[in-house]
Amino acid sequence: MANTELKKRVWGWMAFDWAAQPFYTLGWTFIFAPYFAVVATQYFMGAGLDEATADAQSQALWSWGQTATGLLIAITAPFIGAYADSSGRRIPYVVGFSILFVLSACFMWVLQPDGTGLYLALAMFCVAFIAAEFALIFTNALLPSLGPSDEVGKISGAGLAIGYAGGVVSLVIMLLFFAEGDAGKTFIGLDPILGLDADAREGTRSVGPFTALWFALFMIPFFLWVREDTSQHQKTSVSAALSELRLSFGSIVKRRSLACYLGSSMFYRDALNGLYSFGGVYAALVLDWSITMIGVFGITGALAATLFTYVGGVCDKRFGPKPVIIF
Repeated sequence: MANTELKKRVWGWMAFDWAAQPFYTLGWTFIFAPYFAVVATQYFMGAGLDEATADAQSQALWSWGQTATGLLIAITAPFIGAYADSSGRRIPYVVGFSILFVLSACFMWVLQPDGTGLYLALAMFCVAFIAAEFALIFTNALLPSLGPSDEVGKISGAGLAIGYAGGVVSLVIMLLFFAEGDAGKTFIGLDPILGLDADAREGTRSVGPFTALWFALFMIPFFLWVREDTSQHQKTSVSAALSELRLSFGSIVKRRSLACYLGSSMFYRDALNGLYSFGGVYAALVLDWSITMIGVFGITGALAATLFTYVGGVCDKRFGPKPVIIF
């Protein structure tokens, strides 16, 4: 019985990746980002800029949004992680940030082809991104309780692979039934379903409500099956969390290998984030790819990511984390 409950907790924990990944796949890279870039370019051209300048202004606007979001997460994430560890309370915060994510993601719908809602949609995307990242912090804090230390890497890799698979499935659904190409049809030549207006780009704009509904639906296993040990809950203060954070930073300085890994990981992840956040924008504005073509490229990349993250988790269990990192 105990083993069955633990397996359900693991599957519930991995449901978070399946639920959250479509926001990154559809919103951050392959659907919303290029749509935002194209709309912003047309908006700035309507204000009198030439196409090249409008392209640059569009990319700059998206960049400033990503920069502000990234800085806020970078500054606050260490403290939030320390608070999660010191208080032992994670799920209530996952609930709170999940609600914030769902509400803000829905508002991405407001971005119309003529540029109406441009700044509001960008702001709501940034809020949704922050909420998803903060929910991820508290979800990851639950990982050590899901199994012995030699199983954690495999569980983490499997969860990430399931997340990428969710991104693939959601992207396929979006391309087949929602997102319009240049001719106003989906990838298989259909009008956007649910009576969505292709001329108003409602199929593509539905990416926000779609990812919000997907998240709300597939987080149900998480909230049903994942439980935390309430005996470990502690009353903690901001000063206590800051104190724990200072101790953590102090220990990193004394552990050279860990400091080197975290430093290299920071630059590596930042580079990946740049590719994720600007890959779709670059494809739309520089390569002049359609949303459909960008989506097909995204499916290819996400399938590769699904395979290799799962393999990485299996290899972590068999060989340990350091050989996998070096490879």
